[in-house]
Amino acid sequence: MTHPFLDLAPLSAAHFASIEDRVARLLSTEQDVVITQGEALLPLEGAIRGTAGPGTTALNVITGPYGQTFGDWLRDCGATVHDLAVPFHTAVTAAQIREAFAEHPEIDFVSLVHAEAATGNTNPVAEIGEVVREHGALFYLDAVASIGAEPVLPDAWGVDLCVIGAQKAMGGPAGVSAVSVSERAWARMSANPHAPRRSYLSLLDWKERWTDAGRTTLLHAPAQLEMLALDACVRRIEEEGLDTVMSRHAAAAAATRAGALALGAGIEPYVHEASEAAPVATTLRTPAGVNAAELVARALAADPALPLAAGGGALAKEMIRVNHYGPAATPDSVRACLSALGAALAER
Repeated sequence: MTHPFLDLAPLSAAHFASIEDRVARLLSTEQDVVITQGEALLPLEGAIRGTAGPGTTALNVITGPYGQTFGDWLRDCGATVHDLAVPFHTAVTAAQIREAFAEHPEIDFVSLVHAEAATGNTNPVAEIGEVVREHGALFYLDAVASIGAEPVLPDAWGVDLCVIGAQKAMGGPAGVSAVSVSERAWARMSANPHAPRRSYLSLLDWKERWTDAGRTTLLHAPAQLEMLALDACVRRIEEEGLDTVMSRHAAAAAATRAGALALGAGIEPYVHEASEAAPVATTLRTPAGVNAAELVARALAADPALPLAAGGGALAKEMIRVNHYGPAATPDSVRACLSALGAALAER
C-alpha cells in the first residue's frame, strides 16, 4: 500500500536549510537559527546546558511553571541561581530585573519566559533586554508561546538564545522547534567544558557539523513530516501576514477578557492588567466556590473540541485557560468558549 505521508522523497539538506532561513526571517534575526528535531523542551534544555555551568551565576525569572523548570536545569548544571518570582497574575518589570542586578552584580545569565500560556501573562522583553545588555549578561528567552501572537525580535531586544515552537500561535507542528543563537552564546558554549557534545542536546554539534560546514550534510535523518509541516506553517503565516496573525490573537484576547466580564457570573480575568496579559491565551479566575476543573469538564462535555482547559496543578481549582491560539484565534472560537462556560455555570 502507498500513502502520501509515507512515500515521500527524503528531505534534502537544501530544503532543511531553506526552512531555517524562513524561520530566521520570521524572527527578523541575523543570528544563526538551528531547527531542532523535537518539541521545544529539546532546545530549551540544550541551550541552558550548553551555556551554563559551575561558574555561571543566573537570574531566573519565574512567572509560571516553565520558569521553575529552567531554574532546576540551571542548578543541575552547577550554576548559582537567584530566582525572581512574581505572582502569576502579573508580569515581571524591568525595574525588578535592575534591582536583582544591583543586589547580585555577578549575574551573567538571565532566563525568562516571554509569554506564559499556562498562566496567561506576558513579560516586557524589550525593556528587560535593555537592562540585561547594560550588565553584559547572556539573555535566554522562551518565546515558544509568544511567537506568532506578539512581536518576537531577538536582535532588537539583545536576546542571545531565543527558543520558539510552532504548536501554539503559529498553528503548526509540535515535533520540531528552533533556537536563534548569538555569537556571544556560541562563544559561551565553546568555552563551556560541560556543554553537551555528541548528544541530542548539543547545539554545538549542529554549529560545527551543520552551520559552520555550509549546511550541506545533516547530522541525522530529519523528522520529515514535522519539517514539512513547519515549512507549510511558516508559509501560511507569510501569506496571511505576521501582523495580521498577531492582530487576530490580540483581538481574541481582548474579546475573551471583555466577554468573561460580560457573563456577569463572577468569572474574571486571572491576569489583572490587560497590558500584562498574553495574547496567545487568556486565563480566567472562577468565582468563589466554583471548581474550575469541574466547570471546564461540563463545558467540554457539550463540545469536546473547544480550546478550553483548567489550570495545571494547584491552579486547576481556580483557573480556566481559553487557548485562543493558532486556528482558534477567531471571534467564533471565543464566543463558543464563553457560551459554553456560561451554560456550564448555569447548570450548577
